[in-house]
Amino acid sequence: MSGRNRRVLVPEAKRAMDKFKNEIANSMNIELKEGYNGDISAHDAGRIGGQMVKSMVEYAEKNMKTE
Repeated sequence: MSGRNRRVLVPEAKRAMDKFKNEIANSMNIELKEGYNGDISAHDAGRIGGQMVKSMVEYAEKNMKTE
C-alpha cells in the first residue's frame, strides 16, 4: 500500500477538530488562518498539538467508566 489516504470519512469530526485546534491556538495566543497554516513555526505547531492531546487525555480520564 503506497501513499496516505487523506479522504475525510466523517466531515463533522474534521470540523470539530479544526474548531478545537483553533480554540487551543487562541488560548495560547497563536494566530491560525482558515486553511493552510504552514507558515507557523514547528515549535508553535507542536505546542498546539501537544495541548490538544493533553486536553483529550484529560477528557477521556474524566469520562472513563470505572466498575
